[in-house]
Amino acid sequence: MFNPMRLVIARERRAKTKKGFADEVGLTSQTIFRYESGEQIPPIETVEKFASVLEFPVSFFFGADVEYPRRDNASFRGLASKSGKIMDAALASGAMAYLFDDWVWEIDRYTRIEPNLPDLGGGIAPDVAAQIIREQWRLGDKPIENMVHLLEAKGIRVFSLAENTKDVDAFSVWRDDVPYIFLNRFKSAERSRFDAAHELAHLCLDKHGGAAAIHKNSPVEAIANSFAGAFLMPEADMRSVITSTIYSVDDLLTYKPRWRVSAAALTYRAHELGLINDGRSNSLYVEMSRRGWLKNEPNGIAREQSNIWQEIMDDLRDHKVTKADIALEIGVPIPEIEALLFGLANMVTIEGEGNRTPPRKVDLRLVS
Repeated sequence: MFNPMRLVIARERRAKTKKGFADEVGLTSQTIFRYESGEQIPPIETVEKFASVLEFPVSFFFGADVEYPRRDNASFRGLASKSGKIMDAALASGAMAYLFDDWVWEIDRYTRIEPNLPDLGGGIAPDVAAQIIREQWRLGDKPIENMVHLLEAKGIRVFSLAENTKDVDAFSVWRDDVPYIFLNRFKSAERSRFDAAHELAHLCLDKHGGAAAIHKNSPVEAIANSFAGAFLMPEADMRSVITSTIYSVDDLLTYKPRWRVSAAALTYRAHELGLINDGRSNSLYVEMSRRGWLKNEPNGIAREQSNIWQEIMDDLRDHKVTKADIALEIGVPIPEIEALLFGLANMVTIEGEGNRTPPRKVDLRLVS
């Protein structure tokens, strides 16, 4: 039976308004509303037109209800006063992730890592919260080598938000008791690390906070940014390493490899800790802007990838499971599978055709 929810998800995934979509398929907005609300069932010829315009397989529109993140339970970064359709397109990618995630973690396929995140709601200061999590995870004050690996090791599902747009940096959401983080892989590697720490704050400090964290200038966002800085650049480590004055932006580059953050984030944290004064901080930002570093700074770090998704992709390749196989089984376009793992895993590993054999059982705790 035709599922109106899936029509909504597919339309929003393509960032189309009801009016624009109606024009493309040669219908009225009122007719689209009736189809999406379930008041009317479209004929198969119309569903085929939907599939063609939205670039989804016809089978997608006849599946069961799909869970997906909602505006009231997802926390966004970098989405201030933007079009609602941009937000809805990002959230609809969450529906694709849920379908794929459920397929991967079905019984007897792989062993999932159970989430290990503290619930730190209740007004805890962000730097204190960062220290609490570091202590619970036994990180000490040492720099974090790979944020994606760390998050995965603690049971957080990490997916790519392959939206080539400056409007959405990242978002996070709890799905029952399972945490998810979506990272925009078109941002710099340094920005992606900071975004990951920022979203970790949302998961731990304002669980199910949702809409309260949408605006970048909200107190919730300021707290998450402060947490990210403290988590990635612990005070004790910063004070032990930065023992001389930072005179120029070139000095920042000597410290960048240690904490693997942007020069701007490093400047902000150093100023926050009183390692540089207001005047020095302002002059550093001016110089970074003059050199174009606020958009593209030198000495970029390598982009972080996933151990877990690469292990799974390699295993699927060994058993001749292709992207087309996965897309067919969960009823989504192949590019959606690619988008979810863009920059996280090498998708070439599951190209090709062949006879399928059951995937072996892999304990992913061994590769986290």
